[in-house]
Amino acid sequence: MEMQTVYSVLTVSANEKFNISLRALLNESKFSPVKTVSSVSSARRELLSRSYDLIMINSPLPDGNGIDLAVDICSQSSSGVMMFIKNERFDDVSGVLTEYGVLTVPVPTSVSIINQSLRLLCSTRERMKKVEQKTAKLEEKMEEIRIVNRAKWALIDRYQMNEATAQRFIEKTAMDECITKRAVAERIISTVR
Repeated sequence: MEMQTVYSVLTVSANEKFNISLRALLNESKFSPVKTVSSVSSARRELLSRSYDLIMINSPLPDGNGIDLAVDICSQSSSGVMMFIKNERFDDVSGVLTEYGVLTVPVPTSVSIINQSLRLLCSTRERMKKVEQKTAKLEEKMEEIRIVNRAKWALIDRYQMNEATAQRFIEKTAMDECITKRAVAERIISTVR
Protein backbone atom coordinates (compact mmCIF):
# COMPACT_ATOMS: atom_id res chain seq x y z
CA MET A 1 0.00 0.00 0.00
CA GLU A 2 1.40 3.37 -1.05
CA MET A 3 1.74 5.98 1.68
CA GLN A 4 -0.27 9.14 1.08
CA THR A 5 1.53 12.48 1.05
CA VAL A 6 0.43 14.87 3.78
CA TYR A 7 0.60 18.60 3.08
CA SER A 8 1.02 21.34 5.66
CA VAL A 9 -1.36 24.22 5.02
CA LEU A 10 -1.42 27.89 5.99
CA THR A 11 -4.73 29.63 5.40
CA VAL A 12 -4.68 33.41 5.38
CA SER A 13 -8.25 34.64 5.76
CA ALA A 14 -10.21 37.01 7.96
CA ASN A 15 -13.56 35.55 6.86
CA GLU A 16 -14.64 33.02 9.49
CA LYS A 17 -17.37 31.50 7.29
CA PHE A 18 -14.77 30.91 4.55
CA ASN A 19 -12.34 29.42 7.09
CA ILE A 20 -14.92 26.95 8.39
CA SER A 21 -15.93 25.91 4.85
CA LEU A 22 -12.32 25.49 3.72
CA ARG A 23 -11.30 23.54 6.81
CA ALA A 24 -14.17 21.11 6.14
CA LEU A 25 -12.59 20.37 2.74
CA LEU A 26 -9.10 19.79 4.16
CA ASN A 27 -9.17 16.15 5.21
CA GLU A 28 -6.77 15.68 8.12
CA SER A 29 -5.32 12.51 6.58
CA LYS A 30 -4.06 14.56 3.60
CA PHE A 31 -3.72 18.09 5.03
CA SER A 32 -2.01 18.49 8.39
CA PRO A 33 -1.23 20.67 10.18
CA VAL A 34 -3.66 23.33 9.02
CA LYS A 35 -2.99 26.75 10.52
CA THR A 36 -5.21 29.78 9.98
CA VAL A 37 -4.13 33.39 10.39
CA SER A 38 -6.24 36.45 9.68
CA SER A 39 -3.86 39.04 8.21
CA VAL A 40 -0.91 39.58 5.88
CA SER A 41 1.33 40.57 8.79
CA SER A 42 0.45 37.49 10.85
CA ALA A 43 1.06 35.31 7.75
CA ARG A 44 4.50 36.85 7.29
CA ARG A 45 5.34 36.21 10.96
CA GLU A 46 4.12 32.62 10.69
CA LEU A 47 6.21 32.02 7.55
CA LEU A 48 9.31 33.22 9.39
CA SER A 49 8.82 30.49 11.99
CA ARG A 50 8.11 27.60 9.60
CA SER A 51 7.42 26.70 5.99
CA TYR A 52 4.21 25.27 4.57
CA ASP A 53 3.56 23.11 1.53
CA LEU A 54 0.37 24.95 0.59
CA ILE A 55 -0.70 28.50 1.32
CA MET A 56 -4.24 29.68 0.67
CA ILE A 57 -5.00 33.38 0.74
CA ASN A 58 -8.55 34.71 0.84
CA SER A 59 -8.49 38.31 -0.37
CA PRO A 60 -9.10 40.97 0.86
CA LEU A 61 -7.48 40.95 4.29
CA PRO A 62 -7.63 43.60 7.05
CA ASP A 63 -4.12 44.86 6.25
CA GLY A 64 -4.02 44.48 2.47
CA ASN A 65 -5.22 42.50 -0.49
CA GLY A 66 -2.65 39.71 -0.11
CA ILE A 67 -1.26 40.08 -3.64
CA ASP A 68 2.21 41.14 -2.46
CA LEU A 69 2.18 38.31 0.06
CA ALA A 70 1.36 35.76 -2.66
CA VAL A 71 4.09 37.13 -4.95
CA ASP A 72 6.66 37.16 -2.14
CA ILE A 73 5.88 33.58 -1.15
CA CYS A 74 6.22 32.34 -4.73
CA SER A 75 9.45 34.31 -5.21
CA GLN A 76 11.08 33.10 -2.01
CA SER A 77 9.86 29.53 -1.56
CA SER A 78 8.52 26.48 -3.36
CA SER A 79 5.21 26.50 -1.50
CA GLY A 80 2.11 26.13 -3.61
CA VAL A 81 -0.01 29.28 -3.37
CA MET A 82 -3.74 29.56 -4.08
CA MET A 83 -5.49 32.91 -3.90
CA PHE A 84 -9.23 33.39 -3.65
CA ILE A 85 -10.27 36.66 -5.30
CA LYS A 86 -13.64 38.36 -5.52
CA ASN A 87 -15.18 37.77 -8.94
CA GLU A 88 -15.21 41.48 -9.92
CA ARG A 89 -11.40 41.73 -9.49
CA PHE A 90 -10.56 38.22 -10.70
CA ASP A 91 -9.49 38.99 -14.30
CA ASP A 92 -7.15 41.85 -13.33
CA VAL A 93 -5.54 40.11 -10.35
CA SER A 94 -5.39 36.67 -11.95
CA GLY A 95 -3.46 38.03 -14.94
CA VAL A 96 -0.80 39.47 -12.63
CA LEU A 97 -0.53 36.50 -10.27
CA THR A 98 -0.41 33.75 -12.89
CA GLU A 99 2.95 35.16 -13.99
CA TYR A 100 4.34 34.34 -10.52
CA GLY A 101 2.84 30.85 -10.32
CA VAL A 102 -0.08 31.68 -8.04
CA LEU A 103 -3.19 29.61 -8.65
CA THR A 104 -6.19 31.95 -8.59
CA VAL A 105 -9.79 31.01 -7.83
CA PRO A 106 -12.73 33.41 -8.19
CA VAL A 107 -15.19 33.70 -5.31
CA PRO A 108 -17.91 32.84 -4.91
CA THR A 109 -17.04 29.37 -6.16
CA SER A 110 -18.16 25.79 -5.76
CA VAL A 111 -16.77 22.99 -3.60
CA SER A 112 -15.89 21.02 -6.73
CA ILE A 113 -13.79 23.93 -8.09
CA ILE A 114 -11.96 24.24 -4.75
CA ASN A 115 -11.32 20.47 -4.65
CA GLN A 116 -10.08 20.50 -8.23
CA SER A 117 -7.84 23.49 -7.46
CA LEU A 118 -6.48 21.73 -4.35
CA ARG A 119 -5.57 18.68 -6.44
CA LEU A 120 -3.85 20.92 -8.97
CA LEU A 121 -1.98 22.76 -6.21
CA CYS A 122 -0.85 19.46 -4.66
CA SER A 123 0.30 18.23 -8.06
CA THR A 124 2.28 21.42 -8.59
CA ARG A 125 3.83 21.08 -5.12
CA GLU A 126 4.96 17.52 -5.94
CA ARG A 127 6.65 18.76 -9.11
CA MET A 128 8.38 21.49 -7.10
CA LYS A 129 9.63 18.89 -4.58
CA LYS A 130 11.21 16.92 -7.41
CA VAL A 131 12.90 20.06 -8.74
CA GLU A 132 14.16 20.85 -5.21
CA GLN A 133 15.59 17.33 -4.89
CA LYS A 134 17.36 17.59 -8.25
CA THR A 135 18.73 21.00 -7.32
CA ALA A 136 20.01 19.69 -3.99
CA LYS A 137 21.71 16.75 -5.71
CA LEU A 138 23.34 19.07 -8.24
CA GLU A 139 24.54 21.41 -5.49
CA GLU A 140 25.94 18.45 -3.57
CA LYS A 141 27.71 17.17 -6.68
CA MET A 142 29.15 20.63 -7.39
CA GLU A 143 30.40 20.87 -3.82
CA GLU A 144 32.04 17.44 -4.17
CA ILE A 145 33.76 18.57 -7.38
CA ARG A 146 35.05 21.72 -5.63
CA ILE A 147 36.42 19.68 -2.71
CA VAL A 148 38.04 17.09 -5.00
CA ASN A 149 39.60 19.90 -7.04
CA ARG A 150 40.98 21.50 -3.86
CA ALA A 151 42.47 18.14 -2.87
CA LYS A 152 43.97 17.67 -6.35
CA TRP A 153 45.62 21.07 -6.15
CA ALA A 154 46.91 20.28 -2.66
CA LEU A 155 48.50 17.06 -4.02
CA ILE A 156 49.92 18.92 -7.01
CA ASP A 157 51.35 21.62 -4.77
CA ARG A 158 52.65 19.35 -2.02
CA TYR A 159 53.84 16.30 -3.99
CA GLN A 160 54.41 17.82 -7.44
CA MET A 161 51.91 15.43 -9.02
CA ASN A 162 50.30 16.37 -12.31
CA GLU A 163 46.50 16.83 -12.38
CA ALA A 164 45.77 13.44 -13.97
CA THR A 165 47.91 11.61 -11.41
CA ALA A 166 46.29 13.47 -8.52
CA GLN A 167 42.82 12.62 -9.89
CA ARG A 168 43.75 8.94 -10.28
CA PHE A 169 45.20 8.87 -6.75
CA ILE A 170 41.94 10.21 -5.28
CA GLU A 171 39.78 7.82 -7.34
CA LYS A 172 41.94 4.76 -6.59
CA THR A 173 42.06 5.55 -2.86
CA ALA A 174 38.28 5.92 -2.81
CA MET A 175 37.83 2.55 -4.56
CA ASP A 176 40.41 0.74 -2.44
CA GLU A 177 38.90 2.00 0.82
CA CYS A 178 35.26 1.81 -0.35
CA ILE A 179 34.62 5.45 0.49
CA THR A 180 33.57 8.44 -1.58
CA LYS A 181 35.98 10.62 -3.50
CA ARG A 182 34.76 13.48 -1.34
CA ALA A 183 35.80 11.66 1.85
CA VAL A 184 39.24 11.02 0.39
CA ALA A 185 39.52 14.64 -0.73
CA GLU A 186 38.48 15.98 2.68
CA ARG A 187 41.08 13.76 4.35
CA ILE A 188 43.77 14.97 1.91
CA ILE A 189 42.86 18.60 2.51
CA SER A 190 42.99 18.18 6.30
CA THR A 191 46.33 16.31 6.29
CA VAL A 192 48.19 18.32 3.62
CA ARG A 193 47.69 21.67 5.35
